[in-house]
Amino acid sequence: MGHLIMHTLSGIVRSCSGITRTMSRSKMVVEAAERNKEPILKVLEDVVPEKLGIDTNLSALEISSGSGQHVVHFAKTFPSITWQPSDIDDNYIESIKGYIADEKLENVKSPLKIDITKPVSEWPQVFAEKCLDLIVNINMVHITPWQCTEGLFAAAGKILKTNGIMVTYGPYAIHGEITPESNVAFNASLKKQNEDWGLRDIDDLEKEAKKNGMTFDAMFNMPSNNKILIWVKNEQV
Repeated sequence: MGHLIMHTLSGIVRSCSGITRTMSRSKMVVEAAERNKEPILKVLEDVVPEKLGIDTNLSALEISSGSGQHVVHFAKTFPSITWQPSDIDDNYIESIKGYIADEKLENVKSPLKIDITKPVSEWPQVFAEKCLDLIVNINMVHITPWQCTEGLFAAAGKILKTNGIMVTYGPYAIHGEITPESNVAFNASLKKQNEDWGLRDIDDLEKEAKKNGMTFDAMFNMPSNNKILIWVKNEQV
């Protein structure tokens, strides 16, 4: 197990373990991201063409990008998508920049410092309503307070195009039940670190989606008892 790094999200603490730095500038290597980037990509390779088609001008935003390992991995496979990474932590912002520079990817923009608890109108860059095809959010929901999840769905409801999708990844409770036992223990450990953290119930997420004009569309089982959830922006508002 790697050391524990604590960083703030608008005064809120988020934790990440298993993080090392490379010799290349400030790039970080997060063990979990290295393990799950390929399984997540495999799902995206199925979902993106099915839901968004093969448009050559798609635009994607990753909220809470972390080290940058995910976004550069996805960008290599989807060169027709313009990717906008973001995070609230300055160390991660620098790490993302390092990955972009090393990979020399022209379809990944410079990372933005986005506080997801703030409304879109207060973000550092203007995002017009219904301007994005895809939002990706990996391993944030369970290690941040609920207000971050509320902010995520509120933002998605505003800036996703009609029939655009949001992809969230992580461990979840389903209809009030957490399984297997390892996830029960994981949830307890999160609550012990911060009572505002914990596995979110898909039923509660679906309520947030509906509030923001979105529909829960699909769920994929992933390694290590994680899930990918697909959320679709409705035609209404």
